[in-house]
Amino acid sequence: MKPKSKFVLITGASTGIGYGAAKELIRRGYTVFGSVRKKEDADRVQSELGAGFLPLLFDVTDAAAVDRAVAEVHDRCSGRGLGGLINNSGISVLGPVELLSVEQIAHNFEVNVFGLLRVTKAFLPLLGAQEDHPSAPGRILNISSVAGKLAGPYMASYAGAKHALEGISHAMRLEFMRYGITVIIVGPGVIQTPIWDKGSLERFDGTAYSDSLARFFGKVLPRAKKVGMPLGECSRQIGDIFETPKPQIRYAIVRNKFFSWTLPLLLPQRALDNYFKKMM
Repeated sequence: MKPKSKFVLITGASTGIGYGAAKELIRRGYTVFGSVRKKEDADRVQSELGAGFLPLLFDVTDAAAVDRAVAEVHDRCSGRGLGGLINNSGISVLGPVELLSVEQIAHNFEVNVFGLLRVTKAFLPLLGAQEDHPSAPGRILNISSVAGKLAGPYMASYAGAKHALEGISHAMRLEFMRYGITVIIVGPGVIQTPIWDKGSLERFDGTAYSDSLARFFGKVLPRAKKVGMPLGECSRQIGDIFETPKPQIRYAIVRNKFFSWTLPLLLPQRALDNYFKKMM
């Protein structure tokens, strides 16, 4: 049995789920490489999480920067490779399909889908996709969302990207079996993170959708902040998933799981349509 590497790479580690996962894995004895896009974020997170956090300055949309990060990780791992990759980087472009530009929607896919592909392909050798890999094969956690299975109004861009992520993850899981690399989909529900404070829908004021947007998000956002799962609880579950010897293919990290996840998947689609119609 080859030894397991205690080095893990997490993309999008400056805030939210990526930050929480980094903090939890460091607590469990791992050394975490975390991608951030700004030097000030790198300094802040390293100061907060300590010596177990090694910042990498790159954007998942920048192929050259990703390649430089691969070389840096290779050198700092001293040939031991990575024990895991958590693809967490993501953005949410919200709004009506009619009013979003194709370029805005494409950007959501560029970060959430093509960024994931770019990083995964670049780091595969360090995860075990090479001859005579020095440590046990690593595992990949692709952070999806409940939106990877359920799509609500004004979330076409985000839900479409997460649906694509899930389809790609299933194919990856089958293809990477040859190396012993495990691919797991993690689909969080509403988590108490700064994502709920990002973005603005004010640009749609005065359009035919403004009243409906106000009603829908006026109900969704306050509820999300109030009943969302605390970040620490989500992080502990991610840590457990990362370490479990025989993981499931997909995990839903959702509070009130039956009503918020299981039941909506069991309901006829028209029943869900009516629910969303009332909210709009």
